[in-house]
Amino acid sequence: MEIKKIGENMNNQEMNTIEIDILLLLKTIWRKKFLIILTALFGAGIAFVYSSFLVTPQFDSTTRIYVVSQNVEAGAGLTSQELQAGTYLVKDYKEIILSQDVLTQVATELNLKESLKEKISVSIPVDTRIVSISVRDADPNEAARIANSLRTFAAQKIVEVTKVSDVTTLEEAVPAEEPTTPNIKRNILLGLLAGGILATGLVLVMEVLDDRVKRPQDIEEVMGLTLLGVVPDSKKLK
Repeated sequence: MEIKKIGENMNNQEMNTIEIDILLLLKTIWRKKFLIILTALFGAGIAFVYSSFLVTPQFDSTTRIYVVSQNVEAGAGLTSQELQAGTYLVKDYKEIILSQDVLTQVATELNLKESLKEKISVSIPVDTRIVSISVRDADPNEAARIANSLRTFAAQKIVEVTKVSDVTTLEEAVPAEEPTTPNIKRNILLGLLAGGILATGLVLVMEVLDDRVKRPQDIEEVMGLTLLGVVPDSKKLK
């Protein structure tokens, strides 16, 4: 029974020590709150400057097409096999759109010298024949111009290669009014959080690594001795 009580007392002491340490860390964070806030604001400021002045805004322009099968063109319904085959073909449309033949035609028509493939993204919703073609460029008008030209040549190539009945334009690309990147508000928020977390982490690490005796309780916790008394600081008494 005595051993059990001793064990319980030791566990209680350990729990109290952990609780005191956590409270001490929380007090340290509160004591350094202005430093943490200033560091967070500094991080937000860096994010704002970077997003507003150091990064070139990029604009996205999107056009969409729909691939019409021969049966739909003739007014007949699609069988399940044809629908499944059409779904597989949709994956081929992306490769056709990004093919060198199509990109070369677009570059020639628009007199472009830079590489186009890095600017283009193609997305296809699941179980549909709708293809979205997006172009990203620093000039919103140029992005729309490239997207529409790409749609025209890609539609011709899809009909030629897959022998579908037609490729219909669902939506033409128009110049974007707002840049896609950078997202200034999001970057400022991330900078604020990063600065706050970094400052808090540094404060906690410095507190944990600081082995100086700051409180009378530190002597009891570190050395395991009972504190008999405290000598006051004579300078503070004056």
